[in-house]
Amino acid sequence: MQSIGIYIKSVIIRIDSYIPQAQLAQLDRLIAPGKVVVVHGPRRSGKTTLIRRYVEWREPDALVVSGEDIAAREYLESQSVTKLKALVGERRTLIVDEAQHARQIGLNLKLLVDHAQGLRIVATGSSSFDLARQTGEPLTGRQHTLLLLPLAQMEIERIEDAHQTSARLEMRLIYGSYPEVVLMASDEQRRMYIKELINSYLFKDILQLENIRYTDKLRRLLQLLAFQIGRQVSVTELGAQLGMARNSVERYLGLLEKAYVIYNRHGFSRNLRKEIVKSRRYYFYDNGIRNGLINNFNGVALRDDTGALWENYVLAERLKYNLYTGRLAESYFWRTHDGQEIDLIEELDGRLDAFEMKWSPRRNARAPGAWRRAYPGNTFKAVHPQNYLDFIT
Repeated sequence: MQSIGIYIKSVIIRIDSYIPQAQLAQLDRLIAPGKVVVVHGPRRSGKTTLIRRYVEWREPDALVVSGEDIAAREYLESQSVTKLKALVGERRTLIVDEAQHARQIGLNLKLLVDHAQGLRIVATGSSSFDLARQTGEPLTGRQHTLLLLPLAQMEIERIEDAHQTSARLEMRLIYGSYPEVVLMASDEQRRMYIKELINSYLFKDILQLENIRYTDKLRRLLQLLAFQIGRQVSVTELGAQLGMARNSVERYLGLLEKAYVIYNRHGFSRNLRKEIVKSRRYYFYDNGIRNGLINNFNGVALRDDTGALWENYVLAERLKYNLYTGRLAESYFWRTHDGQEIDLIEELDGRLDAFEMKWSPRRNARAPGAWRRAYPGNTFKAVHPQNYLDFIT
């Protein structure tokens, strides 16, 4: 067990540069005796940092092991109640980082929570969708899930004043909000980091776990989506451009969503015949990844896609805001066959709120006529650089 002890020491070293994470308080609320908290999220989004901070803050005596550690895996894969209980000893909290590397981790964690009375468990993994698959059925009724995404502005603002936030908006649009990107000192470092993230990590889970061989087609698919932000995506057209069957494109899109690279929005309708319902729009969780995939880190003055950057950024930030504050709104876009559209519709408690993303606040901020006629009495607001912070923080 010596290697496990070494891992514990490395985990509890204090981090000098830390941006307080909104999910830290939620993690503290979810951890409970007899329960497993499974932390999902894209690679390099701060899951291990979250665990380190929790250990420092609440559980300095927690047992922290890694699924990559051979000695730890001997216990975590054993399916032996005796060996599993020997692993945790008298500890009240077990944290398993990179848990997906341990075979049948879900079943073994179930044995622990069933037989080690009062034990609290946290499992994290970079291969998030594989971890979800391994833990889902065995831990039914015994687990909570926690999604951790690249930093939200509601987190970053804790280390910035208003002037700094305003000055760094363009940087967020170009380089995104991965923790290391936010803390880096130069744009050159940010570009190199994003390129490394794309080349070394972006497809790793999918290639390792889903037997996908065509990395170039995955990259090309994401590049096509990067140029279609804010527009309806035709899976049939994507297949034709990639030389792939429709079912294969659907599978790739699903895997990219499970790996937290992209997410989709469906069209909103309450049966108005002119409304588009079945189409989807795809967005990236992070602007830096999107720009890195198309190799364009130019400033907004030199771009023709600033509106798409703004829409992608604000919608991702709103998604994180709703997630981290527990606001359970359903999100859609709205569009009619004659081209009237709204970027975001939120439905919550029977109320509809409509939002249009406008990089220029001088542009028309009036709701489309078809929307006003079909859904009178609902709110409409343009979100632009002068008022966006109220919308995302």
